[in-house]
Amino acid sequence: MGDLFLVRHGETEWSRSGRHTGSTDVPLTEHGRDEARRLEPLIRSHRIGAAFVSPARRARETAELIGLHDVQIDAGLREWDYGGYEGVTTPEIQRTRPGWFLFTDGVAPGPADHPGETPEQVGERADRVLAQVDAAHAATEADVVLVAHGHFLRVLTARRLGLPASAGALFQLATGTLCRLGTEHGRPVIAAWNVRPGS
Repeated sequence: MGDLFLVRHGETEWSRSGRHTGSTDVPLTEHGRDEARRLEPLIRSHRIGAAFVSPARRARETAELIGLHDVQIDAGLREWDYGGYEGVTTPEIQRTRPGWFLFTDGVAPGPADHPGETPEQVGERADRVLAQVDAAHAATEADVVLVAHGHFLRVLTARRLGLPASAGALFQLATGTLCRLGTEHGRPVIAAWNVRPGS
């Protein structure tokens, strides 16, 4: 069984300012493009059997910049649906909801096309993605890469480790970084986290 590589897309204007960016299709900044380009040698050094990418432009561009061209766009990899908190920062939310924490409290309801997701709903979506990853591992006997978003990949990591979705809070994930989930004695482990070239 191969490893699972997670790539968070490069920086955007909204990620830099801390705005929750779910459905809004914000492009990469030039710094974000540079972050992605620097990951290319790390990806190239592995045998990749399958690669899946979120439909968001920032993720698709990151995938291209790291040298992944034969990728499958997977809507399951989209970022958390932040509902009424789309585009809002955590300090702004906490002005009216002191102590609010995404991974335990979820989001405020949003419009009909983006009503928001609970942590459990994001966890269920992550489980479906992980089932696809396992199928790809079995079919290719090589590594799999997911290019997606910070909060979603944190929840996915928690679920891979057998933890509840809320445990995604434990895994801070920077833009333009590579993480590797592997196994030890048949059990899932974090083999590398927030890796950048030279780190």
